[in-house]
Amino acid sequence: MSQVKITLYKSPIKRNARQNATVQALGLRKLNHSVNKEATPQILGMINAVAHLVKVENI
Repeated sequence: MSQVKITLYKSPIKRNARQNATVQALGLRKLNHSVNKEATPQILGMINAVAHLVKVENI
């Protein structure tokens, strides 16, 4: 599978608890923090749920 680089560029503060938990489950801790993940259907669904808070790049 391909890899994606996920970067948190907007704060999850004042978002609902589900979106905040999704950001944490992706492993994002601070603004501008990036993680590399496999592009599985589960990860892509999580990215889609918080697409307004993250930037995604294919690696």
